[in-house]
Amino acid sequence: MKKHIITLSGYPGSGKSSTGNGLAQKLGYTRFSSGDFMRNIGLERGISLEEINILAKKDPSIDTQVDEEIRRIGQQDNLVIDSRLAYHWIPDAFKVFLTLDLHIAAERIFHHIQKESRVGQDATSVEEVYQETLRRVANEQSRYTTMYGLTYDDPKNYDLVVDTGTHNLEEVIQIILDAYIKWCDA
Repeated sequence: MKKHIITLSGYPGSGKSSTGNGLAQKLGYTRFSSGDFMRNIGLERGISLEEINILAKKDPSIDTQVDEEIRRIGQQDNLVIDSRLAYHWIPDAFKVFLTLDLHIAAERIFHHIQKESRVGQDATSVEEVYQETLRRVANEQSRYTTMYGLTYDDPKNYDLVVDTGTHNLEEVIQIILDAYIKWCDA
């Protein structure tokens, strides 16, 4: 049975938060972000997002805590969840992957850090963000492969893959909405 849930996965900086907010607003759904949840775990421990990701490689209980929260919230309906692994934990959801060249992602993240602040993250250059992003992606891929045998960026895991580097935010939201409505009606 299909759930009225959209899961958004994707690389750091691909627009999961902005897309999730836009989709939730247009659909009247609630939004949950595992990235925000993870950042808050880091803040509670007094460490940055990069540090909590490194710690999670040594301490699987961090990923387990995030995964349990996703499974718990995934029992509800009318949700947009941005999370690398929600597609796996909520298989009856509409699963979307947002892809983006990591150089563009680093520019977006750096801009966000400089202009709007990003909880638990700091950087002095785009190159620094790019290197951190490469480490983060590699770390997450390693953790998820080791813990679950998953590769979260495999397009076969998703109902829809959208390149957020070739579409603006409104286009991305509309592409997802159109595909989601078709999926719900099928």
